[in-house]
Amino acid sequence: MTDAQPSKDRRKFLTDGIRVAGVVAAGSLGGFLAGRRGYGAETRWQIDPDKCIGCGNCATYCVLDESAVKCVQCFDMCGYCDICTGYFDPNYKKLDTAAENQLCPTDALIRTFVEGKAGQNFYEYSIDVDACIGCGKCVKGCALMNGSLYLQVMHDRCVNCNECAIAVACPTEAFVRLPSEKPYKLKRAAVALIQQKAQVAADQAAKQLIERVETDD
Repeated sequence: MTDAQPSKDRRKFLTDGIRVAGVVAAGSLGGFLAGRRGYGAETRWQIDPDKCIGCGNCATYCVLDESAVKCVQCFDMCGYCDICTGYFDPNYKKLDTAAENQLCPTDALIRTFVEGKAGQNFYEYSIDVDACIGCGKCVKGCALMNGSLYLQVMHDRCVNCNECAIAVACPTEAFVRLPSEKPYKLKRAAVALIQQKAQVAADQAAKQLIERVETDD
């Protein structure tokens, strides 16, 4: 056997080992959570963002004076747009940050300049949770573009009613019960994107490790 053959076998072993380790870890976590659910773990109300249409009921139907539903931002999906359809009111032609030009009625969506690049400006959009009323206007607007803004039940505010008044009023039956240890729900597109980024990072780590091994050889 030549010297090249052991090196090739070692590279394959390392690459397969890293990938298998990731799969095993994910599988173990899934099995652990499934096992806990099997013991009748408590559940919590949550919104399935893939079913939510931003109808506005979350702001008015909650039994609390201030709705437990708030908007959240998935930065992995956000385009950091200059003209954000979740931020600007489409009825206004002058796109500046004056309150009357913003889609949010409570100024809960915060626009922060990030950088200027290739003639374009990029902005970060974050949520002032205390100001947010869960009306879903920004969610409905953002759905026209990346859909990175979506609604979730905040469990530090929710009283976890047996029958949620918002769930009863929800026109798309977007309210679901989730295990208490994982009470928040990402969009399917966000999950796919995060998994893709994780795979790229794993491949890069495998490549760097192989390069170090080859250098040592």
